[in-house]
Amino acid sequence: MANEFDRELTHMIDPSTPELSALETLRHSAAHIMADAVVSLWPDAKLAFGPHTEDGFYYDIDMERRLSPEDLAAVEQKMAEIVKGKHPFVREEITREAALALFEGRKETYKVEAIHSIPGDAPLTLYRSGAFVDLCRGPHVEHTGKVGAYKLTRIAGAYWRGDESRPMLQRIYGTAFPDKKKLRLHLQQIEEAKKRDHRKLGSELGLFTFDPVAPASPFFTGRGSVVYNRLQEYVRGLVLANGYEEVITPQVFDMELFRTSGHYDHYKNNMFACEIDDREFGVKPMNCPSHCILYRSTRHSYRELPIRLADFGRLHRYERAGVTHGLTRVRSFAQDDGHIFCRPDQIEAEIAAVARMILKVYETFEFSDPEVEISTRPETYLGELETWDAAEAALRSALDSVGIPYVIN
Repeated sequence: MANEFDRELTHMIDPSTPELSALETLRHSAAHIMADAVVSLWPDAKLAFGPHTEDGFYYDIDMERRLSPEDLAAVEQKMAEIVKGKHPFVREEITREAALALFEGRKETYKVEAIHSIPGDAPLTLYRSGAFVDLCRGPHVEHTGKVGAYKLTRIAGAYWRGDESRPMLQRIYGTAFPDKKKLRLHLQQIEEAKKRDHRKLGSELGLFTFDPVAPASPFFTGRGSVVYNRLQEYVRGLVLANGYEEVITPQVFDMELFRTSGHYDHYKNNMFACEIDDREFGVKPMNCPSHCILYRSTRHSYRELPIRLADFGRLHRYERAGVTHGLTRVRSFAQDDGHIFCRPDQIEAEIAAVARMILKVYETFEFSDPEVEISTRPETYLGELETWDAAEAALRSALDSVGIPYVIN
């Protein structure tokens, strides 16, 4: 799986990457101004990288000082000085040798590693604003004074390149808008969202809790279990009414199963593994391989198809500590995980039926106007190319037949 560094690197060197929108450009420029401010205040700081995000920007920084919320106020004050200076953002193409000499001389070890990660034939560009210089593709606003309204929101930790064996960096988050009114409205929405945060409500209502003995794995209380079981009962009734059989499969498998399925090569780093009787075992992160084992345990005729299996078993995935979040990103969970064994000519109808079932769930819980995306073949994929092409075509056709608008992810 590509980490944030790899995605940012792709943006820097891939000419086919879409240009940033006006708001993205403004936020990307704000990230540079923030980095400039941090280095001005603490010259020992080493910069990693700082992209825009969906609702703002961040910059990862390595420095001895452990930043506090009070420090953010000082950074904002320094940013105000830089904005007031209206320093032009100046683009400069540079050779690999010159770039390495520049950042090695400044002891910017993360920039040096980034340069070594860029293919030799890819162009390198810098952006300068005042005395500040950064390795960047751009674009940026005309000058620092064009960054209208900004706010630094929080500090978090992030491993360099998403690797837990690499240094833990300090990540400063912020957001920026063209004017103060839009910024104020955004910050108000954040405060309202905090009041409705499920982690806060779950604790206040006594539904679930977390404990360091089982990181990112929820403990449901008696009250929480009532909600959990009622949700499961609802989904169980729905899938049974749609022709699924409920099955139960083991939690732990010989790792050879995941090698056969291909998950070992593509998913091993996200699995919990153990060794028993000199054999490597894995706790299942998904039900696909176990349902295939169940299907192959009996001979089937094409006349029996489709066969639909539903499984409410617990799944376990090793999510990195930096990405876990309440109940939305955990290491232990259950999902209404089903698999359908069918003939190629049945694929489209089965997808359409699943889509209608999902929309029924959204309707029940009053989730209006869902946004649907079709996820196409990733860079590292399992199976044959022809199978992926056929599956993607069937997805499009099925959604078209149901009348569901979608975008391609």
